[in-house]
Amino acid sequence: MTEKKELTNLTKEELENEIIAIGEKKFRAKQLWQWIYFRGETDFEKMSNLSLPFRQFLQENYTISRPKIVAEQISVDKTHKWLLEFADKERVEMVYIPEKDRGAVCISTQVGCAMGCKFCHTGSQKFTRNLTVGEIVGQFMVARDAYNEWPSPTDETRYLSNIVVMGMGEPLNNLENVTKALNILTDCEGIGISRRRITMSTSGIAPRIVEAMQRTGVRLAVSLHAPNNYIRSQIMPINDKFSIEEIMKACAEYQKGDHSRYITFEYLLLKGINDSQENARELINLLKKYKLRALFNLIPFNPWPGCAFEPSDKKTIEEFSKTLDKAGFAAPVRVARGQDILAACGQLKSKKEKDKNKS
Repeated sequence: MTEKKELTNLTKEELENEIIAIGEKKFRAKQLWQWIYFRGETDFEKMSNLSLPFRQFLQENYTISRPKIVAEQISVDKTHKWLLEFADKERVEMVYIPEKDRGAVCISTQVGCAMGCKFCHTGSQKFTRNLTVGEIVGQFMVARDAYNEWPSPTDETRYLSNIVVMGMGEPLNNLENVTKALNILTDCEGIGISRRRITMSTSGIAPRIVEAMQRTGVRLAVSLHAPNNYIRSQIMPINDKFSIEEIMKACAEYQKGDHSRYITFEYLLLKGINDSQENARELINLLKKYKLRALFNLIPFNPWPGCAFEPSDKKTIEEFSKTLDKAGFAAPVRVARGQDILAACGQLKSKKEKDKNKS
C-alpha cells in the first residue's frame, strides 16, 4: 500500500503543482488551501465545494495531520504547554503565552538541539532530527484547534497573535523547512499571521543570519547571553565556531539600509558570570562599535534539575537594566511565565525517554 502524502508539507506553489499533476484545475488548489489553513479542516469529506470524486481521491492518496497531543499542562498564569508526538514517535514541546488581548505561540524547529548551551534544559537533550514543514506548521495549528481560532480571525480579534520561533532547536540549522513553514503561516489566504508578528531566534549562526532574514522577512532575535568571547564560549559552545564579532558583523549587514530593522538581543542573567556592571558596559560598547539599532530582552534564569547555574538577584538585574537603558538601549526584564510547569525560557524538553518508559 502506497503511503499517503502529507499536504501540510507542501508550499502553496507545490500544492498547485500537485493538483495540476493529478489532472485538476489550478483553482482547486486554492480551495483546498483555504480549507486547510483558513478553516483548519482535516476531513476531506467536509470540504463541500470540492466534487465528491475529487474528495474521494484526496482521501485515498493524501492526509492532513496534526501532531498528536501526548500531554498538556496549564500554568497558574495561564501559560499552556503541550508535549507533541509525530508519526515516528519523536516529540517536542510547544508553549502558548497569553496576554490580556493577545498571545505568542512558541514553536520548535528540531527534535532536541545540537547547540549544547550550558544553561539550557532543552540543550541537554541530544539533537535527533529536523522537523518537516508540516510538523512546524502543525504545532501552530494544534494551538489554533485548542483555542478555536478557525476560521482565521482578523488581526484585531485573534488571541494567538504572535509566533516566536524559539522552542526546541536552532531554526537557522533547519532553514529550508523553517522558511517554507513561515511562508505558509503568513499566507494571507490561510492562517495569515503578519511577518512583523513573528520573531525568529538564533544562537548565532552568523553566516546564515542575513540569508534567513531576507528569505523569511520576520524579526530577528539573537541569543547573546555574554558581552565577550571568553564568557560566551564558556556557556555557549557555538561561540567557538562563530565569534561575537562575526555575529555583530552579520547583524550590522542585516540592518544596512533599513532603519526599521531592530534586533532583539536575548540576555540570560547568570549569577556571578555575566551580570556585573562591567559586563553591562561591555555590551554597550559592543553595540555602539557596530552601530546596531537594538534592544535587550533581559531574562532571569529559570533553574532546572541538575543545572549548576544560579539566577542573579533582583537588585543586580535592575541595575543591569538601568545601565543599558541609560545608554540608549531599552532593556526590559522578561517576566518569567509558566515556571511551575517548566514552560519558561530554556526549560523545554520533550521528556521522551521518561514518558516512553511509563507507557
